[in-house]
Amino acid sequence: MTLSLWATLLAACFVISFTPGAGAINTMGNSLAVGFRRSIWGILGQQAALVVHIVIVAAGVGVLVASSPLVFEIIRYAGAAYLVYLGIRQILAKPSVAPEPSVAPEPAEADADASPAAVARGESRWSMFRRGLWVNLLNPKAIVFFLAFLPQFIRPGLPLLPQYLVVGATVVIVDVVVMWGFFAVAAQGLRRLTTSARGQRIVNRIFGSLFIGVGVLLAVVH
Repeated sequence: MTLSLWATLLAACFVISFTPGAGAINTMGNSLAVGFRRSIWGILGQQAALVVHIVIVAAGVGVLVASSPLVFEIIRYAGAAYLVYLGIRQILAKPSVAPEPSVAPEPAEADADASPAAVARGESRWSMFRRGLWVNLLNPKAIVFFLAFLPQFIRPGLPLLPQYLVVGATVVIVDVVVMWGFFAVAAQGLRRLTTSARGQRIVNRIFGSLFIGVGVLLAVVH
């Protein structure tokens, strides 16, 4: 891949990653709930899903999904339903406000940037990874998008594997930088709301409604 072609790919990846979607909403929600540093686990789950999508497209399975209306509709509605489920679950989540600890926890026991509410919630790394994985994995439009996007940067006359590795690595690294360096950081501006039960309910309703909105859009927009 030439430097000019890679630069074009890099610019396109930044534009795509900065476009708000389910992944950005999930990242901001995690950052508020468990802190900036631990939110990386949800982001890594989202990247694992992107890798799966890229592998599917590279293997040619994306052609089958894109050309089969039934398969596409089943996956599309499953993804939409999952996002709506996440939204409803977040809206109905009970506030969890912990009192200020009398003794500071050891570094190994809690993240330095986690609020008392975040520590009280204590969602596991695997749970955040798994949720991030499904948020991106159950989005069939990602497969169709990569099916249209990736070939623009692939030259059939050259070895394909190195090209897909470069494209895949660029997509993942840029998305991690944007998700963690922008959306997770931006969510910290709302952190003060999570120190009270009322504030937590407001934040849960905001992000729950966003998840539901994205899910509904995914179901109705063709």
